[in-house]
Order: sequence, then C-alpha cells, then structure tokens
Amino acid sequence: MGDKPLSVKDYPLAETCPERVTGHRGKALDALTIEAVLSGELQMEDLRITAEALRRQAEIARDAGRAALGRNFERAAEMTKVPQAVVMEVYELLRPGRAPSKDALLQAAQGLREEYGAEALAGLVEEAAEVYEKRGLFRTRY
Repeated sequence: MGDKPLSVKDYPLAETCPERVTGHRGKALDALTIEAVLSGELQMEDLRITAEALRRQAEIARDAGRAALGRNFERAAEMTKVPQAVVMEVYELLRPGRAPSKDALLQAAQGLREEYGAEALAGLVEEAAEVYEKRGLFRTRY
C-alpha cells in the first residue's frame, strides 16, 4: 500500500490499485468472495464504500480536470459519516417547495457541520438556501 498521489492512470482503482481499496472493516477486495458470503464471514459493512475510497476518486477526478466531479466525491466522502435518516431529511428539505424557510436549510447545514464535521455538505446546503431565497422556492408546495 502506498500513499503516492493518484492520477487518471490509476482509474479504476479496483483494477489498478486494488490494495488501496478496502471496506469499512478493512477487508481487501479479493476477500469479497461468494465463499465468504456463504460462510457468514462478510457483513454489509464490508461492502459499503469508504470515505477514503471516495476521496481517492475525487483525487483522480481532479487530475482528469473534472473539478466539479471531484467536489461531488468529497461531499460523498462526508456523507459516509452521516446517518441515512439524516441524509434523507436534508434531501427532502432540498427539494424545491419542501423547506418552509431559509432558516430550515441553514439549521440543517449547521447540524451537518457540528454533528458530523461535514463542511462541504453544509456549504452546499447553505448555498442552496441562498439560491432558494433568491428564486422564491420556500413556498410550500406539498
């Protein structure tokens, strides 16, 4: 395993650097076999993508000149720390016409930042709050 910077030539990681891809419990890709499933050795945590894998994908995206995709991967890496119920609550608020006010989005952003250290996600929600306010998207539709 190395800490060498990643580049486009390292994509896809599972093929070029499989030793740098592990599950949440540290299992390597070659440990993810049918036999391991049948024996009960694998758990769902072994199959979930890790924040580190997503940050590595962001590094590759940036090297490919795809900065926006890199930012998406960085936010996705932060999401691995946020419970699914919270992700769905924020998602629902971000749907136009669902958040009752700018404050609701700002509170959600504050929670992401303070409870989960999700700075990039919080920034995205704050940006959405500004845009929704300018476009009048806080009218409750549903």
